[in-house]
Amino acid sequence: MTDDPDDGAEPRRNAAPRIAAALAAAAGLGLVVYLLLEMARPSAGLVSFTFLLVLPAAACALAAFVADPWFERGAGFYLAIPFWTLLGLIAISIVVLREGTICVVILSPLWLISGSIGTIVLREARKRTRRDRTLCTTLLLAPLVAMQIEPLIPLPEQSYAVTRTIVVAASPDRIWPLLRGIPDVRPGEGKWNFSQDVVGVPRPVGARLLGNGAGAERVARWQYGIGFRERITEWQPGRRIGWSFDFGGSQGWHFTDRHLRPDSAYFRVTTGGYTLEPLGGGRTRVTLDTHYVIRTPVNGYSALWGELFLGDVENNLLALVKQRAERPAQAANASASIE
Repeated sequence: MTDDPDDGAEPRRNAAPRIAAALAAAAGLGLVVYLLLEMARPSAGLVSFTFLLVLPAAACALAAFVADPWFERGAGFYLAIPFWTLLGLIAISIVVLREGTICVVILSPLWLISGSIGTIVLREARKRTRRDRTLCTTLLLAPLVAMQIEPLIPLPEQSYAVTRTIVVAASPDRIWPLLRGIPDVRPGEGKWNFSQDVVGVPRPVGARLLGNGAGAERVARWQYGIGFRERITEWQPGRRIGWSFDFGGSQGWHFTDRHLRPDSAYFRVTTGGYTLEPLGGGRTRVTLDTHYVIRTPVNGYSALWGELFLGDVENNLLALVKQRAERPAQAANASASIE
C-alpha cells in the first residue's frame, strides 16, 4: 500500500467493479442506519445529527475505502466519491424510501459537505496507518455509536421571522379587501420563483375570511389538496391583519416528506400577517411577515432554507396582491369579494 499516492498515477487495477461495490456498500450502510433510526425514533430520527452529518461522512468514507482498497488513488478521486455517493443516496431516497423532493434538496448540500469531510479524513488516516481493518470497523460503527449518544443531547430551539415587502400603486382602502382573502387565485397569477416553480413548494389556490375582527378565521386552500386555518389575532382595518396558524386536522402534506409538516416537533410555523403603510401619491407599502420555530441539530443551516422557501412564498403572495390591487377598480373589487 502506498503511503502517499501520486494524484496523476494510473490505477493498476480495473476500477469499475470496485466503484460499483463501493456505491453498493454506501447504500447498504445508509439503508441500515435509516431503518434503525426510523425504528428507534420514528418521530424525529431523520432530523438528527446522526442522519444529517455522521451517516453521510461514514457512507462516503466507506465508499472510498471499498473503491480504493490498496490506496492507489489520489486526492481528486477521494473528493469525487461524495458526488457519486450523493447521487446514489438521492435516487434511493426518492425512488425507494419515497422521501419528498423538498427534503432531498435541503439535505443535499449538507450531505455533500459531510461526505467530503469523511473522505478527506479517511485519506489522511490511511496515510498515517496501515490498520485498514480498524478504519473499516470505525466507519461502520460511527453512525451506530452516534445514535446512542444523540438522545442524551437536547436539541436547541430557536425562533425566526421572514419578512418581505412590496410597493403597490393603490391606497390601503383598495388593498385591504384583498388581505381579507382572495378566493379565486388563477393559474399564472403571482410571481415565478425557485421554491414553487422548480422545487415544488405549493402555491395558494384561494382564501376566504369567515367573520370579522379578532377571533375570525381565515380558511386557506393551496395546491395538492392542502388546507389550513388562520385565526385572526390582530385587526386594524386598512393597517394590519395578523393571525396564528392552525394546522390541526389540515390535509395534503403528503405532497412532500412528512418531516416538513409546518406543525412538527422540529419545524413549527406560528404566526404571520400583513401590514399596510401609506406612502403618499396613491402608493402603499405592503409587508408580509411569517414567524416560525425550528428545533434541529443545524438550526442556522435550516433557517437559510426557511428564508428562501418562506421568502419565495411571501414574494408570490405580495405579487398577487399587487396585481389584483392595481387592476381597474371594478375588476379588483369583484376578485376580492368574500364568499
